[in-house]
Amino acid sequence: MVSSQFVLLVVTAAVFLTTSHAEKKCVGATGPQGPPGRNGLPGLPGPRGEQGQKGDPGQAGQSAYQDPELQSKFKEFEHRISRLERAMALNGMIVIVGDKLFATTEKPDDFDNTVRICKAAHGSVATPANGKENDAVMSFVTKFNMYTYLGITEGPIPGEFQFLNGAPLNYTNWYMGEPKGKGAEKCVEMYLDGTWNDKICSKSRLTVCEL
Repeated sequence: MVSSQFVLLVVTAAVFLTTSHAEKKCVGATGPQGPPGRNGLPGLPGPRGEQGQKGDPGQAGQSAYQDPELQSKFKEFEHRISRLERAMALNGMIVIVGDKLFATTEKPDDFDNTVRICKAAHGSVATPANGKENDAVMSFVTKFNMYTYLGITEGPIPGEFQFLNGAPLNYTNWYMGEPKGKGAEKCVEMYLDGTWNDKICSKSRLTVCEL
Protein backbone atom coordinates (compact mmCIF):
# COMPACT_ATOMS: atom_id res chain seq x y z
CA MET A 1 0.00 0.00 0.00
CA VAL A 2 1.35 3.39 -1.06
CA SER A 3 1.90 5.76 1.83
CA SER A 4 0.53 9.30 1.82
CA GLN A 5 4.07 10.77 2.02
CA PHE A 6 5.02 9.02 -1.21
CA VAL A 7 1.95 10.34 -2.99
CA LEU A 8 2.69 13.85 -1.77
CA LEU A 9 6.30 13.54 -2.98
CA VAL A 10 5.21 12.40 -6.45
CA VAL A 11 2.65 15.17 -6.83
CA THR A 12 5.17 17.81 -5.69
CA ALA A 13 7.78 16.55 -8.16
CA ALA A 14 5.25 16.49 -11.02
CA VAL A 15 4.18 20.07 -10.33
CA PHE A 16 7.79 21.24 -10.19
CA LEU A 17 8.75 19.50 -13.43
CA THR A 18 5.67 20.79 -15.28
CA THR A 19 6.27 24.37 -14.11
CA SER A 20 9.96 24.22 -14.96
CA HIS A 21 9.23 22.85 -18.44
CA ALA A 22 6.65 25.54 -19.10
CA GLU A 23 9.06 28.31 -18.03
CA LYS A 24 11.76 26.98 -20.34
CA LYS A 25 9.29 26.80 -23.21
CA CYS A 26 8.16 30.41 -22.66
CA VAL A 27 11.68 31.72 -22.34
CA GLY A 28 13.03 29.88 -25.32
CA ALA A 29 10.17 30.57 -27.77
CA THR A 30 10.24 33.77 -29.94
CA GLY A 31 6.84 35.15 -31.04
CA PRO A 32 6.05 37.62 -33.88
CA GLN A 33 7.12 41.28 -33.37
CA GLY A 34 4.39 43.58 -32.23
CA PRO A 35 3.49 46.87 -33.93
CA PRO A 36 5.66 49.94 -33.14
CA GLY A 37 4.60 52.10 -30.24
CA ARG A 38 3.11 55.58 -30.65
CA ASN A 39 5.45 58.53 -31.10
CA GLY A 40 6.24 60.48 -28.03
CA LEU A 41 5.40 64.16 -27.51
CA PRO A 42 7.57 66.68 -29.43
CA GLY A 43 10.39 68.20 -27.48
CA LEU A 44 10.78 71.86 -26.62
CA PRO A 45 12.07 74.17 -29.42
CA GLY A 46 15.74 74.84 -29.44
CA PRO A 47 17.29 78.27 -28.93
CA ARG A 48 16.97 80.81 -31.79
CA GLY A 49 20.02 81.12 -33.99
CA GLU A 50 21.94 84.31 -34.53
CA GLN A 51 20.52 86.81 -37.03
CA GLY A 52 22.26 86.84 -40.39
CA GLN A 53 23.81 89.87 -42.01
CA LYS A 54 21.54 92.33 -43.79
CA GLY A 55 21.71 92.14 -47.57
CA ASP A 56 22.61 94.98 -49.89
CA PRO A 57 19.74 97.34 -50.81
CA GLY A 58 18.10 96.66 -54.18
CA GLN A 59 18.44 99.01 -57.10
CA ALA A 60 15.53 101.43 -57.58
CA GLY A 61 13.41 100.76 -60.67
CA GLN A 62 13.41 103.21 -63.53
CA SER A 63 10.40 105.50 -63.92
CA ALA A 64 8.27 104.99 -67.02
CA TYR A 65 8.90 108.62 -67.91
CA GLN A 66 12.63 107.90 -67.97
CA ASP A 67 12.35 104.69 -69.98
CA PRO A 68 12.91 105.58 -73.65
CA GLU A 69 11.49 102.27 -74.87
CA LEU A 70 8.21 102.75 -72.97
CA GLN A 71 7.98 106.36 -74.08
CA SER A 72 8.38 105.25 -77.68
CA LYS A 73 5.54 102.74 -77.28
CA PHE A 74 3.32 105.35 -75.64
CA LYS A 75 3.85 107.73 -78.55
CA GLU A 76 3.10 104.95 -81.01
CA PHE A 77 -0.18 104.16 -79.21
CA GLU A 78 -1.14 107.83 -79.11
CA HIS A 79 -0.48 108.11 -82.84
CA ARG A 80 -2.59 105.06 -83.65
CA ILE A 81 -5.46 106.24 -81.43
CA SER A 82 -5.31 109.69 -83.02
CA ARG A 83 -5.48 108.17 -86.52
CA LEU A 84 -8.38 105.94 -85.48
CA GLU A 85 -10.27 108.91 -84.04
CA ARG A 86 -9.74 110.94 -87.22
CA ALA A 87 -10.90 108.05 -89.40
CA MET A 88 -14.04 107.49 -87.33
CA ALA A 89 -14.75 111.22 -87.25
CA LEU A 90 -14.35 111.36 -91.03
CA ASN A 91 -17.01 108.65 -91.38
CA GLY A 92 -19.35 110.45 -89.01
CA MET A 93 -19.14 107.71 -86.38
CA ILE A 94 -17.71 109.90 -83.62
CA VAL A 95 -17.54 113.61 -82.84
CA ILE A 96 -15.10 115.03 -80.29
CA VAL A 97 -15.91 118.27 -78.46
CA GLY A 98 -13.48 119.28 -75.74
CA ASP A 99 -13.09 116.34 -73.35
CA LYS A 100 -16.23 114.62 -74.61
CA LEU A 101 -16.43 112.02 -77.33
CA PHE A 102 -19.88 111.39 -78.84
CA ALA A 103 -20.52 108.14 -80.69
CA THR A 104 -23.49 106.32 -82.19
CA THR A 105 -24.44 102.69 -82.79
CA GLU A 106 -26.26 103.89 -85.94
CA LYS A 107 -29.30 101.92 -84.70
CA PRO A 108 -32.53 103.00 -82.98
CA ASP A 109 -33.66 101.75 -79.57
CA ASP A 110 -35.99 102.71 -76.73
CA PHE A 111 -34.72 104.83 -73.86
CA ASP A 112 -34.07 102.05 -71.33
CA ASN A 113 -32.01 100.03 -73.83
CA THR A 114 -30.15 103.18 -74.86
CA VAL A 115 -29.13 103.71 -71.22
CA ARG A 116 -27.92 100.09 -70.96
CA ILE A 117 -25.98 100.26 -74.23
CA CYS A 118 -24.16 103.44 -73.19
CA LYS A 119 -23.38 102.08 -69.72
CA ALA A 120 -21.95 98.91 -71.27
CA ALA A 121 -19.54 101.16 -73.20
CA HIS A 122 -18.57 102.87 -69.89
CA GLY A 123 -20.39 106.01 -71.00
CA SER A 124 -23.82 107.59 -70.70
CA VAL A 125 -26.62 108.82 -72.95
CA ALA A 126 -25.54 111.94 -74.86
CA THR A 127 -26.33 115.07 -72.84
CA PRO A 128 -25.34 118.39 -74.43
CA ALA A 129 -24.07 120.91 -71.90
CA ASN A 130 -23.58 123.76 -74.39
CA GLY A 131 -24.25 124.76 -78.00
CA LYS A 132 -21.16 123.02 -79.44
CA GLU A 133 -22.06 119.72 -77.81
CA ASN A 134 -25.65 120.10 -78.98
CA ASP A 135 -24.38 120.57 -82.55
CA ALA A 136 -22.25 117.45 -82.19
CA VAL A 137 -25.28 115.34 -81.27
CA MET A 138 -27.34 117.01 -84.00
CA SER A 139 -24.75 115.91 -86.58
CA PHE A 140 -25.75 112.28 -85.93
CA VAL A 141 -29.45 113.12 -86.03
CA THR A 142 -29.17 114.79 -89.44
CA LYS A 143 -26.76 112.18 -90.85
CA PHE A 144 -29.05 109.23 -90.06
CA ASN A 145 -32.29 111.22 -90.34
CA MET A 146 -33.49 109.96 -86.95
CA TYR A 147 -34.38 111.69 -83.72
CA THR A 148 -32.28 110.71 -80.69
CA TYR A 149 -32.84 110.49 -76.96
CA LEU A 150 -30.86 112.74 -74.63
CA GLY A 151 -29.66 111.87 -71.12
CA ILE A 152 -32.41 113.99 -69.59
CA THR A 153 -35.66 112.93 -67.87
CA GLU A 154 -38.56 114.59 -66.09
CA GLY A 155 -38.08 115.05 -62.36
CA PRO A 156 -40.60 114.66 -59.52
CA ILE A 157 -42.30 117.94 -60.50
CA PRO A 158 -44.16 117.65 -63.84
CA GLY A 159 -42.65 119.84 -66.51
CA GLU A 160 -39.25 120.16 -64.78
CA PHE A 161 -36.42 118.15 -66.32
CA GLN A 162 -33.02 117.10 -64.97
CA PHE A 163 -29.91 115.06 -65.71
CA LEU A 164 -30.11 111.30 -65.13
CA ASN A 165 -28.20 111.73 -61.86
CA GLY A 166 -30.82 114.20 -60.60
CA ALA A 167 -28.73 117.36 -61.10
CA PRO A 168 -30.52 120.42 -62.57
CA LEU A 169 -29.99 121.33 -66.22
CA ASN A 170 -27.44 124.06 -66.97
CA TYR A 171 -28.27 124.19 -70.69
CA THR A 172 -31.48 123.66 -72.68
CA ASN A 173 -32.57 123.98 -76.31
CA TRP A 174 -36.30 123.33 -76.21
CA TYR A 175 -38.45 123.61 -79.31
CA MET A 176 -40.91 126.49 -79.10
CA GLY A 177 -43.68 125.67 -76.61
CA GLU A 178 -41.92 122.59 -75.22
CA PRO A 179 -41.93 120.83 -72.86
CA LYS A 180 -45.67 120.40 -72.55
CA GLY A 181 -46.17 116.76 -71.59
CA LYS A 182 -46.80 117.64 -67.94
CA GLY A 183 -45.90 114.21 -66.55
CA ALA A 184 -47.06 112.10 -69.51
CA GLU A 185 -43.81 112.44 -71.51
CA LYS A 186 -40.82 111.80 -69.26
CA CYS A 187 -37.98 111.49 -71.80
CA VAL A 188 -36.38 114.06 -74.11
CA GLU A 189 -35.67 113.67 -77.81
CA MET A 190 -33.72 115.86 -80.23
CA TYR A 191 -35.32 116.98 -83.48
CA LEU A 192 -33.44 117.17 -86.79
CA ASP A 193 -32.80 120.87 -86.23
CA GLY A 194 -31.20 120.25 -82.81
CA THR A 195 -34.14 121.47 -80.71
CA TRP A 196 -35.60 119.36 -77.89
CA ASN A 197 -39.00 117.88 -77.22
CA ASP A 198 -40.37 115.87 -74.29
CA LYS A 199 -41.49 112.39 -75.40
CA ILE A 200 -42.64 109.04 -74.04
CA CYS A 201 -39.70 106.68 -73.39
CA SER A 202 -40.92 103.64 -75.34
CA LYS A 203 -40.31 105.02 -78.82
CA SER A 204 -37.26 103.90 -80.82
CA ARG A 205 -34.69 106.62 -81.30
CA LEU A 206 -31.09 106.72 -82.59
CA THR A 207 -28.64 105.65 -79.88
CA VAL A 208 -26.00 108.30 -79.21
CA CYS A 209 -23.62 108.02 -76.25
CA GLU A 210 -21.02 110.27 -74.74
CA LEU A 211 -17.74 108.90 -73.43
